[in-house]
Amino acid sequence: MTRTLFVAPAGRNVGLTTASLGLVRALDRQGVRVTFAKPISTRAEDRSTALIKLGTCLLPPPPLPRKLVEDLLSTGDEQTLLEKVVEFCDHVAEGADVLVVEGMVSELGAAYAMRVNNLVLKALDAELVLVGAPFNQTATELADALSIAARGFGDLGEGRQISCILNRVPAESEEWLATWSAAITAEKMIPVAIVPARDDLSALRVKDLAEAIHARVLFPGDMAKRRYRDVKLYAMTVANSARYFAPDRLLITPADRDDIILAVSLAVMGGMRMAGLVLTGGIEPDERIMQLCAPAFATGLPVLHVDTGSYETANMVASIDKQIPIDDKERVELAMNVVADRIDASWLRNLVAMRRSQRLSPPAFRHHLVEDARKANKRIVLPEGTEPRTITAAAIAQERGIARCVLLGAPDAVHEQARKLGVRLPASIEIIDPVLVASQYVEALVEKRKNRGMTRERAEIELQDSIMVGTMMMALGEADGLVSGAIHTTAHTIRPALQLIKTVPGCDLVSSVFFMCLPEQVLVFGDCAVVPNPTAEELADIAIQSADSALAFGIQPRVAMLSYSTGSSGGGEDVEKVVKATELAKKARPDLLLDGPLQYDAAVMPDVARAKAPNSPVAGKANVIIFPDLNTGNVTYKAVQRSAGVVAMGPLLQGLNRPVNDLSRGCLVEDIVFTIALTAIQAQQAITRNLKTT
Repeated sequence: MTRTLFVAPAGRNVGLTTASLGLVRALDRQGVRVTFAKPISTRAEDRSTALIKLGTCLLPPPPLPRKLVEDLLSTGDEQTLLEKVVEFCDHVAEGADVLVVEGMVSELGAAYAMRVNNLVLKALDAELVLVGAPFNQTATELADALSIAARGFGDLGEGRQISCILNRVPAESEEWLATWSAAITAEKMIPVAIVPARDDLSALRVKDLAEAIHARVLFPGDMAKRRYRDVKLYAMTVANSARYFAPDRLLITPADRDDIILAVSLAVMGGMRMAGLVLTGGIEPDERIMQLCAPAFATGLPVLHVDTGSYETANMVASIDKQIPIDDKERVELAMNVVADRIDASWLRNLVAMRRSQRLSPPAFRHHLVEDARKANKRIVLPEGTEPRTITAAAIAQERGIARCVLLGAPDAVHEQARKLGVRLPASIEIIDPVLVASQYVEALVEKRKNRGMTRERAEIELQDSIMVGTMMMALGEADGLVSGAIHTTAHTIRPALQLIKTVPGCDLVSSVFFMCLPEQVLVFGDCAVVPNPTAEELADIAIQSADSALAFGIQPRVAMLSYSTGSSGGGEDVEKVVKATELAKKARPDLLLDGPLQYDAAVMPDVARAKAPNSPVAGKANVIIFPDLNTGNVTYKAVQRSAGVVAMGPLLQGLNRPVNDLSRGCLVEDIVFTIALTAIQAQQAITRNLKTT
């Protein structure tokens, strides 16, 4: 039986859709089969359904048309309306453990919203989640407003309690929050989340601004990605204006202020990442000046032009609706995660107690990664300490408690790069100059590599490489893991580890896996990055290593050994290698659910599995996919990643005594953050493994 949560507003402009999105994300993280319904549309564009599609893999149907709803209400035919709503929600809820239903908001001409919400709540036999937001209210006043809204729903039945999400809370004292929580509890309501107000949740893209104020785009730059967090109107001299230049700031100035345009361009060329430049007054900017500034605009700075004056333009910008646009995936993700992070864990556990089965969705996988990494509390060294993405990722990982990050680089260079990026480096983050500390590791490196002819002179040369310095830190127990590869090759990252860290006792092979975050679940692909043409013995080792990696990260492994043939349908040397590897892996690890050879469709598609491998314990439900060689694996993972828009976390290296992980040189900041988390967890697992063997 599906459990239904009805999310309703306790006032206007409370962020109802944001709260609903966050609730869906929080449940999804728990592995719950959650779905979403918006049964009745708003008068304007239906944003809720569009945003759910953007932020999840759900595809809810469009809501019932408002005209149909109002026609039924005007004729007093409420029952027909409720029957349609129940039918709508039952269809959406099919196969789900929890259905999140977003109620109506009070709009102009829709005074009946509260009444309809009450009727729908009872028709669905749902549990009520009220969403409130303070508007210059005291804690007691806000609690009273929620209590009044709750009473509007009447008697919900014995044992039913009302849950509350408090949204957009300003930075108030602990006393304020305690007062609010106590007042709500006294009204027999459960406070399940207090979501803070954050500027970045309302940061619009320059693209959205241009559309809202009907600006002409002179230079688009990165307007589809750049966001402005605040706005400044510049009319002073350059000397006075320049001190207000800052990252992520939108600048408004008359189009004939050549001096300010030039000053902005100089700042941008110096590394200042401003959000955008709006030229006002309907005056065409001097063509010679614009040509002179073209290199600055080419860095990605958007330049817009409007006919209105500067003061009028600034007022227009200030009055823009800050709702999330229906194509802004980044902001949807942020909003969902901010709300989900604040929802009470014990309340969620009570909700998920009745779930039928567990799956590991990508949001659940990422959530567990972060939580496990926080518990591990490991020191992770980042040799590419002056690389922009690495600096940003380290700041995020440090701020979120994912790891204790060590950036290797000249401190002045690291801080200057952070300033240009607009990144605030936490005070707790470590920055070590590898040039200054390299001499500390010379003797140890000579000792560790003396059997390979290492000399002091050679060691000094090797330690000019920051990756070698970072690896020595690990070898001497000064760091728990290493992440590199944003600007170095895989071989460059791995070579020092193979020389100094070595492999796990009893293992001679280093291989890799990618965690492929498909819309519905996470699959493990191995090996797609390290071993070119594995023997049957090596392929068996890769399968076992990959299964253990899956298990270590919360995925119960069902391992498919891939081939172009399923079972005995084909033959040849390539198939025989997979047959032998499967036999060896089963013999070494009889505890694993493992089968092969299987074709990819037979491995992951139940209907194909029933036809091709009906007796297989794995076919149709495999989640660990072992490719027969690197050529096949690398091509497949990249094809899936790029064609399906799938996030591929990795490669995660397997078999090393301590974790060293490689990055793609095209990696995003998010990729680095999660690789740091993966590495921290591996470091904890290495400690556990070593304790078991001693």
